[in-house]
Amino acid sequence: MIGEVNIYGVLFPPLLIWIGIALVLSMGIRRLISASGLYRYVWHRPLFDVCLLVMLTGLVSLAANRYF
Repeated sequence: MIGEVNIYGVLFPPLLIWIGIALVLSMGIRRLISASGLYRYVWHRPLFDVCLLVMLTGLVSLAANRYF
């Protein structure tokens, strides 16, 4: 587990950084899903988007803890 991230003297918790990275990734994935028309098969789009964000946050935190 890494400590706080220091950005110009302001300390941020790592989870906030990981959620920011996951949010950028999820925006790209949501654009791809929307462009390909796969949202037709999704029952509840906002719930799907939240689940996508949670899964990506988990993957980003796993990668950050394993490789950094």
